[in-house]
Formats: sequence, structure tokens, C-alpha cells
Amino acid sequence: MQDYPKRRKPPARGLDEMSPKEVVEALDRYVVGQHEAKKAVAIALRNRIRRQKLDDDMAEEVAPKNIIMIGPTGVGKTEIARRLARLANSPFLKVEATKFTEVGYVGRDVESMVRDLVEIAVDMVREDKIAEIEEKAEQNAEERLLDMLLATLQNFPGEGGKLESKDLVRIETMREKLRKQLRAGKLDQRIIEVEVREHPMSPVSLQFFEGSSIEELQFNMRDLLSGLMEAKPKKRRMPVDEAAEYVMQEEEQKLVDMEQVARIALDRVEQGGIIFLDEIDKIAGRESGHGPDVSREGVQRDILPIIEGTTVSTRYGSVRTDHILFIAAGAFHVSKPTDLIPELQGRFPIRVEMNALGEQDFVRILQEPKNALIKQYTALLETEGLKLRFSADAVREISRLACAVNESSENIGARRLHTIMEALLEDISFEGKQRHPRKIQITADYVRRKLEGIVRDKDLSRYIL
Repeated sequence: MQDYPKRRKPPARGLDEMSPKEVVEALDRYVVGQHEAKKAVAIALRNRIRRQKLDDDMAEEVAPKNIIMIGPTGVGKTEIARRLARLANSPFLKVEATKFTEVGYVGRDVESMVRDLVEIAVDMVREDKIAEIEEKAEQNAEERLLDMLLATLQNFPGEGGKLESKDLVRIETMREKLRKQLRAGKLDQRIIEVEVREHPMSPVSLQFFEGSSIEELQFNMRDLLSGLMEAKPKKRRMPVDEAAEYVMQEEEQKLVDMEQVARIALDRVEQGGIIFLDEIDKIAGRESGHGPDVSREGVQRDILPIIEGTTVSTRYGSVRTDHILFIAAGAFHVSKPTDLIPELQGRFPIRVEMNALGEQDFVRILQEPKNALIKQYTALLETEGLKLRFSADAVREISRLACAVNESSENIGARRLHTIMEALLEDISFEGKQRHPRKIQITADYVRRKLEGIVRDKDLSRYIL
């Protein structure tokens, strides 16, 4: 069989093998500053690993040290969560608290976050299992493709009746010849017939409102319908390279035990799952008066049992949430953490205040991280023959102007750099592909010429920057 490009990379070094100090160093490559927040997150994650090494009785008593990150928008709260997701060898879900509504209202119920986490865990475990059986699946897929290719040959040995020993030898010779051609990619465009299984459309279209009570029934109904409607085999003609991918997927599905995958995934969620609750300040506060509106306090009371520990039903089985780690984050401009209901406050013992970003922080953000904005724009424009070079004073000027706009209008932290950079490089980006490579030096004077007028005009900067 042809050596197809590998779809999966070997698993990266996970949090299980990293000390808190190494986790902070890994986060430093992408997030500038906020050392206290990184330290708190790294310790909380390491305590999960330590707990798993305790005996069962003691491990059951160790509660997760949930964290609230408090700070203005654009200082790195969400970015820390995103990078943790890359590092984590655990199921990780980021969700906005604002998408939930209290019981009795149409909207997402809070238990859906646990179900989403289970789905992520199942995908992770399935990928791991597929990586383990990939070699066997490739061998099986190759043999199936060779069978299909042999069936397309004219004067196939033994077509008219029994096979003789000389026919068997001839078939084996042809098979090995086809195998070499297949692996060399010489048969990729040959058309063969493949038996595919397609689920018929249901004659009745069933739709459900995504509500707190209905959502629990959705996964059961989907499973029920898929069981009732058997997949019907159907022959399709396709090129060998397309058939190889389809057959490979079928072989992987045959070799992966989904019941075992589900058991492992549920255990991973219960013992190592992490849920990042963003925008939690938007559900803080208590309403005065009564009415039919969805109350923020109602949402808090619905979230509370999930964080305290409860059992959630999923399509793969029940999940206990006692040891899932919750990391919450919010700007808390209008409300305060103390506006959360006391029971919920008590479930977040660790509070970390994020620092507002200053001019020097912006200089570092523009240059130091692996995904720094200057590196991104330089790489993007270099694809079209424009080689950007930013002088040190230009970087300082961009940072100064970003701080000035943040002070004179809404402070949106590092996100201001995105709008500043777009306005700065708009004309250069508009030029498009160059016939000959061209170097462009961005200096402080160029930055001032492009942006000083916009920054000075507060009405204009409010709309542009």
C-alpha cells in the first residue's frame, strides 16, 4: 500500500510529566507576564496528578482547588486557558457562562458542559486507540484494496470454476505485483467498486428545542433512531486513493472497541477533566424585583451542584463531577467576586488577580511570544514578497499609541494591538503580491504618520481603533 502521509503526530509531552515550573515556562512562551495566575494554575493542575498517586480512600477526600482569575479584558485570562488546552493531557473544555440559562427557560442547561467534556474525552481516547492499531488497520486496508483490484482484472484465474494450484501461484504473483504498484502510488487513479454503508434518511424529520429537560433526551433519541435504521450497503465507484482512505477508516472502526473507549473516557473526565468557565462575572449579581426574566442568580444556583459534585447522565454513561477542576475567569468591571452567591464563592478557594498591561508589556507582547503579532504579520506578508522589518523605536511607538488609546477610550488590553497593527499595515497589505521581493522598514516616524491623527481624534479613534 502507498505510504500515505501520517495524519497523527506522536503525543506531545503532557502535563502529567511536567512540573509546575515547567508548565509556567511553557505558558511564558505565549503569554507575557501574569506570573501569579500561571503559578496558581500550574500548582492546581499538578495537584491533580499528585492526587492520582494517593490511595483510593485519601484520593476521594481531596477536593479540586478551583480557581477564579480576576482581571480586565485582554490581559491573558483566555489565552492562558487556550494554551493549557494545548498542554493538557486531560479532557479540557472552555465554555462561556453566559450561554447557560436557569431551569425552566429555553437555552442550554448547565449539565451540557459536562456532556461536551465527555465528547472531547471520547475523541481523545479514540485517537489514542487508533494510533495504537494504525499499523494493523493499514495492513488490513491494503489486503482489502488488493482484493478489489484483483477483481477488476480481465481473465482472473479460476473465474469459470475451481482454482488449481497453478492458478493460486498466478494469483499470488499478481497480488504481489499489484502490491508494489499500490505502494508506489501508480494505481491511485484506477477506478474500483467499493461497498459503502449509508444511513437512509428518516421519513419523519424530528426536531427538538434545546432546553434543559429536552437536551437530556436528545442523545438517547439519536441513539435509538440510529439503531432502528440499519445501514444499507451500496456500491460506489471511486479512485483507489479515495477508496484507500474510506477503507482505512472502516478498518479503524472495526479494530477500536468503542465500549472500552467510553469507559476510559468517562474515567479521564472524572479524574482529570478541566472546565474553563469564562465570563463568569456576567452571571454575578442579584436582581431586585421579580419577573419572568432569566435571573443570573438562578444560573449560579444551577451551576453550583455541578461544581460541588453531582452525577450527570451522558450517552456513554454517568459521570461524577466531584473531581473535575473548574477554572473561572471574569473582568468584574461592574460586579465583584463577592456578588456571586456565597456557596459558589466557597467552591473557588483560589483567587488570582491579573495585572493590567502597560507600555512595556505591549513591547514584549509584540516581540517575545512564539505567536507574537509582529512575527505573524511579517510571515503573512512575506508570502507575497514583502519583507517587513520593524525597528525597536517603531515597536515602542506602537505600544505607546496602544496604551494611549486604551486610556482615552475602553481599555481592552492587548486586543488593542490587533486593531493598531491592522490600521498601521492596511496600505502595505493592500498592495498584494509583488513582482520582485521588496523590503519595507517600519520606523517610529512611519507609525506616527499613519496613526497619530487617528489617536488624537478621539471620535475617530473610537470607531477605528
